[in-house]
Amino acid sequence: MKLTQAEWQIMNALWEKHPATARDIMTRLPKDVKWAYTTLKTMLSRLSEKEAVSEQKQSNTSVYEPLISQRKARLSAFRLLLDQSFDGAMGPLMHFMLEEQKLNAKQKKELIEILQNESEESGETE
Repeated sequence: MKLTQAEWQIMNALWEKHPATARDIMTRLPKDVKWAYTTLKTMLSRLSEKEAVSEQKQSNTSVYEPLISQRKARLSAFRLLLDQSFDGAMGPLMHFMLEEQKLNAKQKKELIEILQNESEESGETE
């Protein structure tokens, strides 16, 4: 599922605490977001069409819940980045991150440990 930047902001607010009304979500959006209430409602309708959120009516109020987990949304976004930018290959992404110095020494060490632990758990050898 592909989410726009604005949809990510809404989903993050909804993952933070749900179920939630549009007004609840509005209070949890980043401070620099200055949308009208109607804009938020339109975007929530689009997220509902994408089946990212459910909308239930309670009296005259719509209550929203995420239908996709934050982890699943992140995985989808990561796969899209990997496919679009690195032909679906993890190796070039790792090289890019290291070459561009996007990882500090601590992060590099953590990545190496994760990869070593993953290799050990899956029974892979070098």
